[in-house]
Amino acid sequence: MKRRSLVWLAATAMVFPSLSVSAAGAQTPLRVITHSSFDMPIELLAKFEADAGVKLTLIKGGDAGEMLNKLILSKEAPIADVVFGIDNAMLPRARKAGVLAPLPASLLALPLNPAVKAVDPQATAATDWLPIDYGFVTLNIDKAWFASNNVRLPTQLSQLAEPTYAKLLVVQNPATSSPGLAFLSATVQSQGAGVWGWWKNLRANGVKVSNSWSDAYYKDFTRNGGTRPIVVSYLSSPAAEVFYSDKPLTESPTANLNLTGGMYAQIEGIALVDGGATTAVTQQAALDFMRFMRGAEAQAALQTTMWMWPVSNGVPLAPVMSHAGAAPSVKALEAETLARESRDWIRQFNRVVVR
Repeated sequence: MKRRSLVWLAATAMVFPSLSVSAAGAQTPLRVITHSSFDMPIELLAKFEADAGVKLTLIKGGDAGEMLNKLILSKEAPIADVVFGIDNAMLPRARKAGVLAPLPASLLALPLNPAVKAVDPQATAATDWLPIDYGFVTLNIDKAWFASNNVRLPTQLSQLAEPTYAKLLVVQNPATSSPGLAFLSATVQSQGAGVWGWWKNLRANGVKVSNSWSDAYYKDFTRNGGTRPIVVSYLSSPAAEVFYSDKPLTESPTANLNLTGGMYAQIEGIALVDGGATTAVTQQAALDFMRFMRGAEAQAALQTTMWMWPVSNGVPLAPVMSHAGAAPSVKALEAETLARESRDWIRQFNRVVVR
């Protein structure tokens, strides 16, 4: 989950699809495509450029699914050298499409927090993708809306299809959104063959489907002026609400609704784009940037810019992250299952829910 000032990022991603961090000459150019919510302090990126002798061009590719689609469509003439933001749920699709290149053993040997390995042992053992941050997709609620409307909070996922919660939920389309795919995967994981009947009931109950996390959170969520007090978001979202509040807060105005079967462990990673970096100096610049993203400074910064947890060992948590609460005991689906079935899930979702 990521935000600068809760609206800023979504706007700049559209206005500035490509951002050159430095105008200095005699540096190795490096093209990095990211999802629209990539956010690192500009001074930290500038420091990397100066230290590594690199000129970064950051290309905002839209939500993670949209970004991956762009990489697949441009496979014959790659538009980037490095990609950040493919998560563990979308990794099998990226691998199947052949858009990722192998990583050197030196990168794969970087120490990784055991907690990250525990939520997805297969993804973290990848040889073409390097974990950078992790978090948990879950439902968020607007506490003030529920209090003022005297509506009890649901305690089971199945209740969201009941009349009490009609037109209260907004989710993201799994074809274009990584939290959308993560949430869909969680429901498939927990409900098995009955999942499509549940989604059909949700549709009849007025669930809204947005194309991106930004649209769902900033436009549809009642906390930001929308009409939906329940949104698929992140465990860290309540912490971000405290961090960005205009007034000091001791508790968040939103809360996590950690319903069984409605949570998913998400790991975001960075990778080399196959066919992207064609010279030795560009390849070295790409590897330097990947090491930078696993370094202590970037791992500390991403907690309060992209609102995810660091994957590197020994990086302390930002105090505000205490408002996120404890990490749930959930694990990701096996890579083989995702590779074999996730595209069918997305098609079925669009037939049942979006049609």
